[in-house]
Amino acid sequence: MSDSPVMVVTGTSKGIGRYLAEYYLARGFRVAGCSRGEGTLNDSGYLHFQLDVGDEKAVVGMFRDVAKAWGRIDALLNNAGIASMNHVLLTPGKTFSDVFRTNVLGSFLFAREAAKHMMKRKTGRIINFATVASPLRLEGEAAYAASKAAVVNFTEIMAREVAGFGITVNAVGPTPVPTDLIKNVPQEKMDALLARQAIARFGTMEDIVNVTDFFLRPESEFVTGQVLYLGGVPSCGSRR
Repeated sequence: MSDSPVMVVTGTSKGIGRYLAEYYLARGFRVAGCSRGEGTLNDSGYLHFQLDVGDEKAVVGMFRDVAKAWGRIDALLNNAGIASMNHVLLTPGKTFSDVFRTNVLGSFLFAREAAKHMMKRKTGRIINFATVASPLRLEGEAAYAASKAAVVNFTEIMAREVAGFGITVNAVGPTPVPTDLIKNVPQEKMDALLARQAIARFGTMEDIVNVTDFFLRPESEFVTGQVLYLGGVPSCGSRR
């Protein structure tokens, strides 16, 4: 266990993040996770940190503690995110700010700190989370889609900046997956969204880890700065 690779996963209290933590624990990773609430995942290979991903001091402290406990950080899955599904005219400034704090600032802080530790070993995998809401230009999701578009741009630029340290930075853009994030979206809105995909169905957890597994493979060391949208959604965001 002491030689097992170490992965940091954000937003592990539920949904995709919880699944990712359990999935990679089962595959021999030691996993450090975080959420705003207390941890409920009981595994000898899991460490939980209760924090706000936009709190710089807390994030720096988490990485320091993980490195002290396990001596290495091999991968980061930057999954934590929040959404706001409102018309622009009905979106409060605080809501917009909160979305960007979690989705953009949080992704930046975790990626930055992960890279600082990874560069010491000249290897590492950073995987950010985008969304098809950005290329599809989904009405009612301006704050969420804009925040994830920022994550995409950040991914592409950071990939170039840390390539010399043997670190790859990529992103996966899931289609809607049945989680708490979309449970309040009207059915007709979901049906219209799915119809714009080449493969008109909800995404699954297995679809997501198929992509993260690929980015994590040692053989993927030449793959960086890429964003892989699921469901056949084009990155150019063309409408049909």
